[in-house]
Amino acid sequence: MAESRQGDIFQPGDLLNSTYRIDKVLGRGGTSEVYKARNEISGRFVAIKVLKSEFAGDEAFLTLMRREEEIREIRHDAVVRYSENHRTPEGLIYLVMDYVDGPPLDVLMKAGGLPADDLVQVCRRVAEGLKVAHDRRIIHRDLSPDNIILRGGKPDQAVIIDFGIAKDANPGAQTIVGNDFAGKYAYAAPEQLAGHTDTRSDLYALGALLLSTFRGKRPDPGANPMEVLQKKQQPLDTTGVPEPLKSLIDKLSRPDPAQRFQSADAVLQAIDHGAPTEAATALDDRTVLAPRPSATVAAPRAPANPYVTTAKPAAPPKANPAAASIPPAPAKTSSTGLVVALVVLLALGVGAGAYFSGLLGGGKGPAPSSTSGTTASQTASTKTASTQTDPVKTAANLPPGDLPVADPYALIIERPETGAPRAVGDVPSEAVSAALTQAMAAIGGTTDLTLAKGAIGETWGPDVLSVVKALDKVETWRLAVTGNEAAVTGATKDPSVQAAVMTAIGTLPGTLKGSAKIDVALQAPQFLTADALTPILTAEADCGPLTLVDPPSVGYGKGQTITVSGRLAKPEQQVALFDALKALAPDLKVDLKIELLNPALCQIETTLPAARQGTFSFAFGYGDSADDNPSGRYFVGENPVIDLVIPAEVTDGYVSVAIIDVSGNVYHLLPNLNRKEDAVAALRKGASGSVKVRIAYPLSDNKDAAHIAFTVDATSLGKSKVVVIHSEKPLFAELRPTTESVGGFATALKAEVDAGTLNILSLDSRILTSIAK
Repeated sequence: MAESRQGDIFQPGDLLNSTYRIDKVLGRGGTSEVYKARNEISGRFVAIKVLKSEFAGDEAFLTLMRREEEIREIRHDAVVRYSENHRTPEGLIYLVMDYVDGPPLDVLMKAGGLPADDLVQVCRRVAEGLKVAHDRRIIHRDLSPDNIILRGGKPDQAVIIDFGIAKDANPGAQTIVGNDFAGKYAYAAPEQLAGHTDTRSDLYALGALLLSTFRGKRPDPGANPMEVLQKKQQPLDTTGVPEPLKSLIDKLSRPDPAQRFQSADAVLQAIDHGAPTEAATALDDRTVLAPRPSATVAAPRAPANPYVTTAKPAAPPKANPAAASIPPAPAKTSSTGLVVALVVLLALGVGAGAYFSGLLGGGKGPAPSSTSGTTASQTASTKTASTQTDPVKTAANLPPGDLPVADPYALIIERPETGAPRAVGDVPSEAVSAALTQAMAAIGGTTDLTLAKGAIGETWGPDVLSVVKALDKVETWRLAVTGNEAAVTGATKDPSVQAAVMTAIGTLPGTLKGSAKIDVALQAPQFLTADALTPILTAEADCGPLTLVDPPSVGYGKGQTITVSGRLAKPEQQVALFDALKALAPDLKVDLKIELLNPALCQIETTLPAARQGTFSFAFGYGDSADDNPSGRYFVGENPVIDLVIPAEVTDGYVSVAIIDVSGNVYHLLPNLNRKEDAVAALRKGASGSVKVRIAYPLSDNKDAAHIAFTVDATSLGKSKVVVIHSEKPLFAELRPTTESVGGFATALKAEVDAGTLNILSLDSRILTSIAK
């Protein structure tokens, strides 16, 4: 659970749809926030997921939210139950679902993991939930430890959450929305990277999350595209995992979908009849698997976890040397188009920056080194003399000899907008390696190449080099090849260069199949400066200045985030600001850290003198009870009690306290015609330290004219502001009436400010919100 923040969408005490009372925030993502709330009618707790305001009008995110709501027809204890979507008066979209009380697996993973026997129970329970979902043709696509919650901390009460919507569009959070791939790289099945997903993809993710939870650490998906692809084509390393969990994970997570369990029901049958051993992994799922030997037990992986109560397991059996020597069955791969699909995603700006900055899996090292054979860096120095003529002619595809087999056979060559050009992957001969190294060196690039044989055409090497040669004058480009499938993308500022390249490789040469697309880049500046955004902030501001938060000194580059802070009077003004910024900078993200007030409060905000924030505060309570109300939210008919808290270090000067309500009225709580004392020393009455001074009283105390008491009125719902101004001398020469209009107060305050007679020491405020029942 996270702590509430002032900038959260909802605050404790908020009431949604006259039904759901916000209790606390459970988590925050890039696109949404999740809260625990109480149904005021039934008394039942629910979880509420709300889209951030900047996504509430995005049809793609609304579709995902609606898709998640459609899961409500699934009725199984292993799948979270959804209720319905609602929209707040401000336009925010939220989804109501069951509240599951318990730790998510990712918390337990970070705390050291879970024992194997507990994870077999988790596997059974999650498979039961997936079976029900899959029977309705619903695929989760984003199964991971943070999407599995153990109700009450019990492994056999695992619950799957978050169907149908990716939690974070920020590549740094490793979740991608749209462009065919949805899921987390660390747990996604290999075929998901190419946009191919079926029920078996969920089973792969189940195996991956079980392994990571057992080991107590998140898997490393790879530091760059090639490494991701290479790792995804290898079976997961289950060394040291005890049976039967090991065999379950092995078959759940085979890289080739055809070698996995073919259904969640098959997983349940395997658990019931004994998990498959390594020798049985090639059997069809219809084969009855041998029962698990009674001597095989699951040894605990981690110390006792405070969240989970687990029966103490028996001592583990002695290892079987013969069984330990059996290698895992080789995985058949079906990876055509895998590199192409991934690189297309990167070309669209979905994940390239994240890969090369190490965000997708913490990869901080260089590109992966060659794993077998002779690398281009080893051979280039000895072959330079023989490759000085036309590299396409000298790069014949030499006999493969004893070269290792690469599957998938992949090569990525790129000249990015920022960073050095590079070529990473497999090549069929030393001649192709040397020619490609020479071509990359000519444009200041590097190579990391592996000699290998594979399923490629005879002219593959010359064909690839002819494409690279055709791209020589293109400013930014990327060529991705897997087998004979290739994709070329790029951009140039010169239309004639674009035309020449498309003429040359619009149809890819020789054995290569795929597409080429070179765009004409607009002559736009590489960076968008803060000065370019200032006119928009000025035009849209209606409640004081809007400010850019930490703008980059050189300007905003593609994929960066424009963060704006400040106040606005109306929700529609926030939408207008967001739209204006996106229209100017469609390739940038926009994060609005805006406090929405109302026109009356904004009139005061633009009039209040500039002053530093002090250390005064307010304590809110109720007139009919001794309870505190830290949220500052009151329902119609309730009687707010307010205390001004004078900090210990403030012992002199004068204070003025007023409430500016949503209807445009100002109530002078201190001083006023009936309560004239405003000197700090007099209010302290000789007391030292922090002192509370009551400024709004219970209704039972309103017999004294100096005691202001009030109740929340249904005619003025919304946000009001309580303001305390600390000054060297009284704020006004004459006392103001107890109640006046915002306009009258603003005029009087402005006159004092303009006269230069005020010496404001500090200004503090607090929002009081009135809500209908």
